[in-house]
Amino acid sequence: MSEKDLPVPSENLDRLIYEIRGQKVMLDSDLVRLYSVPTFRLNEAVKRNRDRFPDDFTIQLTREEFARLISQIAISSSGHGGRRKLPWLAAYSR
Repeated sequence: MSEKDLPVPSENLDRLIYEIRGQKVMLDSDLVRLYSVPTFRLNEAVKRNRDRFPDDFTIQLTREEFARLISQIAISSSGHGGRRKLPWLAAYSR
C-alpha cells in the first residue's frame, strides 16, 4: 500500500500515537483505519494468532486508563453508541 492510499495522511499519524505506561501505542480503532477492517476483526486476528506477534505488541487499557483517554480525546461513551469493550493498544515503533 502506498502512502497516498492510506486513509490517514502520514502527517496526521503522529496524532494517533499516545504514550501509555511509558510505551508509544496506537488504539485499535485508529489502527483499523489504516487497514480498512472492522475493529473486532483486527482484535480477533491478534487473539487467534498470538504466536505471530511480539509479547509486548498488544496491551489492554484498564477502566481507569480508558476513562482518562475518553476525557482527553473525546471518545463517546458506551451509552451513546461508542465503545462497549476496553480498547486494545498496539505497540508503535518507527
